[in-house]
Amino acid sequence: MRKFRIKSKVRFTLFAVITILVLITCMSTVLGMNTVSSASMDQYVQLKVESGDTIWNIAEEYAAPGTDVRKVVNDIYDINGISADQLQAGQNIIVPIYD
Repeated sequence: MRKFRIKSKVRFTLFAVITILVLITCMSTVLGMNTVSSASMDQYVQLKVESGDTIWNIAEEYAAPGTDVRKVVNDIYDINGISADQLQAGQNIIVPIYD
C-alpha cells in the first residue's frame, strides 16, 4: 500500500475547500434547493385593450385593495415599454396581478 504525503498544507486546504463548495453546489442543484416557488414569482395577465379603455381604468381593475393605483399604472407602463399616448384599441398589453 502506497502512502501519500501532503507537501503543502495551504494547497491541500484550498483544494479541500473548493471541492466541498463544488459538491454542495451540485447537491443543492440536484435536490432542487435553488428553485423558486410560484408564490414569489410575479404573475401577469395579458389582455386586449378595448375602445375607451385607459391605463388608469385597467390599473384600478387589477390593483389589490389598498394599493396605490399610480404604482400599478407605472408598472404597466414599465412592463410594456409604452406611455399613455401609445395605448390603442386592439393592442395586447401585459398587466401584473397583485394579491
